[in-house]
Amino acid sequence: MSTNNSNNPLHGITLEMIIKELHSSYGWEKLGVKLNVNCFLKDPSINSCLKFFRKTPWARTKLEKIYLDFKSKS
Repeated sequence: MSTNNSNNPLHGITLEMIIKELHSSYGWEKLGVKLNVNCFLKDPSINSCLKFFRKTPWARTKLEKIYLDFKSKS
């Protein structure tokens, strides 16, 4: 029995880990430029971002792409 998890570059990485790593590298303002969403622009916090991205699949997909691009450059 094989799984597709080994092919998933985000396997084992939580949404919270993604947000924290991007925030520590870019900051809220730069993240707001990369992805124009209110949770980055208006009173940003980890918790507000988690809530938003868990409820908004299109935004989470874009955030994951930003993260994968970031990781490929480092």
